[in-house]
Amino acid sequence: MPQPTEITVHQFSRMLEVAFDDGARFQIPFELMRVYSPSAEVMGHGPGQETLQTGKRDVQMLGLEPVGHYAVRPAFSDGHDSGLFTWDYLYRLGRDQAQLWADYEARLAAAGVTRDTPMPAPAAGCTSH
Repeated sequence: MPQPTEITVHQFSRMLEVAFDDGARFQIPFELMRVYSPSAEVMGHGPGQETLQTGKRDVQMLGLEPVGHYAVRPAFSDGHDSGLFTWDYLYRLGRDQAQLWADYEARLAAAGVTRDTPMPAPAAGCTSH
């Protein structure tokens, strides 16, 4: 799998630019990274347990921490910081972003919400999904 040669956080355009040693270069929107975060909070613990993320259009990246030689952990302005983005996963987000956006828009439409709908507050006393 290609390895990153350059990673640049573009705060103004809210994009993570990643260049790989195979010549590929991607600009990945922070919003796409946030709604497809590979964390249990977003992806759940198995198929069908995903939590649809909304209201993330203006999310900022507050930090980007390296994790070993295989991943980065972004800290987002909504407090989310538990997703480990491996090089393979970042490559897939960049390469497949058109399809991922289409899938996301379809899931939003199916749920009757938009990208800008605020995330619902957790139910009082609710500790499970």
